[in-house]
Amino acid sequence: MTKVFIDGSAGTTGLRIYDRLSSRKDITLLLLPEEQRKDLDQRRRMLNTADIAFLCLPDPAAVEAVSLIENDHTAIIDTSTAHRTSEGWAYGFPELSEGHREAIRTAKRIANPGCHASGFIAGVYPLTAHGVVPADSLLTAYSLTGYSGGGKKLIAEYEHPGRDVRHESYRIYGTNLRHKHLPEMVKVCGLEKEPVFSPILGDFYAGMATSVLLPGIDAKIVWECLSDHYAGQRMVTVAPLGGDESVIYASTYAGKDTMRIQVSGHAEQCMVTAIFDNLGKGASGAAIQNMNILLGLDETTGLNL
Repeated sequence: MTKVFIDGSAGTTGLRIYDRLSSRKDITLLLLPEEQRKDLDQRRRMLNTADIAFLCLPDPAAVEAVSLIENDHTAIIDTSTAHRTSEGWAYGFPELSEGHREAIRTAKRIANPGCHASGFIAGVYPLTAHGVVPADSLLTAYSLTGYSGGGKKLIAEYEHPGRDVRHESYRIYGTNLRHKHLPEMVKVCGLEKEPVFSPILGDFYAGMATSVLLPGIDAKIVWECLSDHYAGQRMVTVAPLGGDESVIYASTYAGKDTMRIQVSGHAEQCMVTAIFDNLGKGASGAAIQNMNILLGLDETTGLNL
């Protein structure tokens, strides 16, 4: 039985991981009483007892948690932003390449991708890796997300009966164009310039659609590259050229742990859109997939396809 500790199990990502793992017969969940969840000594004890520890914490607390580990046995899967561009950490997106998958399989430190970053990287990494998009391109992207990714405070804000009427419209945020997912987008995709990226929050609980705009690039060439790159993958698939539907709904994959990439456009312009659940392939589902790979299991074990 693999011993698993979720540090930060009361947050939305931690709760989703707990729900997925609590019914598994191959996992023993190490739990702390509510009053001990922030107790440093108790967290240290659990982190050093666990075979695998998920960190579902703010960045400073995630860094602190890693410092509490005093052995070379406990493997960490960090869902925060803290270690996604750090040396010595495997980037937890196995579909990108066999090198990424092997790094996850042998790692003791895995950085789970950000939700917006997952959608962007899924579309852009294969294109830069295969030379379809030059590394010095200045890319533009936007990402529509459900409010669950903002955590308990934002969920309460959106679901409050007396909420501000403006919540019924869409909220463009990160207007300083310095979103915290940009560093991993740039590093993982090998870009020389930060993309212009605009995240948008919608009045729906879960789901995400991240679109990258590619002017001057033939959509058919992009589709062929992505289709070849993800051929045989189960968690990331590519829709037929032009998409499954004529319109895209961000909530289409809510509740699933998979991602669907749609290529739209024509010979002069292209749009690549990744459709997934911000808490699925964008967070908790990806974390469990990484754990399955680390344990040598079928990567889809316990996930919703």
